[in-house]
Amino acid sequence: MEPTRTTMRRRGLLTAAGGAALGAAGAGAAATFGRDEGPGTETAPETTVPFHGPHQAGIATPAQDRAVLLALDMHETVDADRLAAVMRLLSDDAARLTGGVPALADADAELAAEPARLTVTFGFGLDLLDRLGLAGALPEGARPVPAFGTDRLEERWSGGDLLIQVCGDGDLAVSHAVRMLVKDSRSFATVRWTQRGFLQRPTGGGTARNIMGQIDGTGNPVPGEPAFDSAVWIGEDAGPFAGGTMMVVRRIRTDLDQWDRLDPVGKGRVIGRRLSDGAPLTGETEDDPVDLEAREANGLPVIPASAHVRRAAEAGAVMLRRSYNYDDGPREDGSPDTGLVFVAFQADVEQFNTVQAHLDEADLLNTYAVAVGSAVFAVPPGCGEGGWIGRTFLEQY
Repeated sequence: MEPTRTTMRRRGLLTAAGGAALGAAGAGAAATFGRDEGPGTETAPETTVPFHGPHQAGIATPAQDRAVLLALDMHETVDADRLAAVMRLLSDDAARLTGGVPALADADAELAAEPARLTVTFGFGLDLLDRLGLAGALPEGARPVPAFGTDRLEERWSGGDLLIQVCGDGDLAVSHAVRMLVKDSRSFATVRWTQRGFLQRPTGGGTARNIMGQIDGTGNPVPGEPAFDSAVWIGEDAGPFAGGTMMVVRRIRTDLDQWDRLDPVGKGRVIGRRLSDGAPLTGETEDDPVDLEAREANGLPVIPASAHVRRAAEAGAVMLRRSYNYDDGPREDGSPDTGLVFVAFQADVEQFNTVQAHLDEADLLNTYAVAVGSAVFAVPPGCGEGGWIGRTFLEQY
């Protein structure tokens, strides 16, 4: 790539994002987005996840090993037009980096060469769209998550105007992408919070365990099946967000010291699944259905009345859970600061609210895990070549 040509294109994008003359600069950025300097095909296909498509990547994508979730707060000077210019810039960065191509003006271009299944997903805070006069674009299922009785929410882990989820199978690829996206956001936003997560997939395949030792993610809807589409994607009649989804992020702090006082049988009764293989207490394998009617010889339910899986199943709502572990190291007293960055995608936030309300009432797991952060984001559909995330509603409202 020629330096002068890169500089010219970069200047156009930055002017669109941060300058006063948004009309001409924004049009120029949109016109040149995705030309021959964009993501190439020289990277091995198995290392890349396409950025462009009807849905944003990082949702139905099989979970990668690492995740960083960034919540940004927009400066007061950012209006709807400027937000559109910002999304052109960040979408350009994301399309390049996920394709194994350095972002424009990337001083460490070599770090982009191995994207390691990198994905970048964008979501918009409901309050932001309301402030910008864009609430009319939101789908019916865009609603807040109420404060539940067991929550112990902290401001430093809650809310946010723009959510950027960066996932990948390599620490370096994720770190570099985060650095480039934050660098390009400094002129219009500040970082509200950052949450880092990790998974360790079993060597022979299968569902990963969470920080509490439990196999976590069993029973998720399967991408490509009708049940997945109806549970996760916003319907075609929902206007600008059709093909998108609603994203709930909850930071759940775990008390591992107290959890470890239980033996494996006790832990299994709290969850309703065996610790050893993730099978429900009523089954033999992880994928066996949960039998809520099964009884012990004494007439008591095999899966306790307040076990986590029973409470969740009885709620009757389905969502896609795409969560990660976090470990912020030991506190001063030596106790672990660990937990889950719980991420759920659903067509309507009420799906999450229904399940969480049932868990809030009586869930044995509440003794060992508590939500300390909560945020909701409207995730628009994906974009095609030459497009950008958010265009469906930012150019119509």
